[in-house]
Amino acid sequence: MSIGVIIAVVVVVILLVAVGVAVATIGKRKRESKKLQQGFGPEYDRALEQHGDRKEAESKLKERQDRREGLDIRPLEPDQQQHFAGEWRNVQARFVDAPQEAVRESDQLVREVMRQRGYPVDNFNQRADDISVDHPHVVENYRSAGEIAERNERGEASTEDLRQATVHYRALFEELLDTQVSDRQRQGHGTDGGHGQQSPGQGNDAGAGGRRGEEVR
Repeated sequence: MSIGVIIAVVVVVILLVAVGVAVATIGKRKRESKKLQQGFGPEYDRALEQHGDRKEAESKLKERQDRREGLDIRPLEPDQQQHFAGEWRNVQARFVDAPQEAVRESDQLVREVMRQRGYPVDNFNQRADDISVDHPHVVENYRSAGEIAERNERGEASTEDLRQATVHYRALFEELLDTQVSDRQRQGHGTDGGHGQQSPGQGNDAGAGGRRGEEVR
């Protein structure tokens, strides 16, 4: 076999290996992209829109995942769930008479639940990024509630805005509690011996306390 033929064979082999590596790399990136899309849901699209580049957007989402892995996130104890569920009902029952204060207290209560779960709560944007890893389908609700809460402090939020903020806070609150604050709980007829603990998939009519609290639905 001549040297020329050997060189040609070597070049072909190198090219085949390079193509194989390229195909494998592309396949890996596609799998990683799909995994991020499935994991972050609507938050993936938001990151794309925010950063304008898929590679950068996915890099930022991976940073969120890495940060989340470093946090000691823990579930609430049953007594904590019951305590916070009661606090939520009390806050929402005050909405009709004092909607501005009720929204402030809703925000504070969500932050306290986050703190008890192990999330850092010092910075709003960081809080949103952190919870987006575990709760990607309601984090935008939280951002919307936060924006309304800021307008509330400036006296620029209408009653309807405040009602919507309460609904947004509730969406995250229920996921953080890992239970629904349902009518059954409000009436004290829970199946758990009166404690009213309920699984996340039960009771879509969640939220405030008593008839007056129903105004914020």
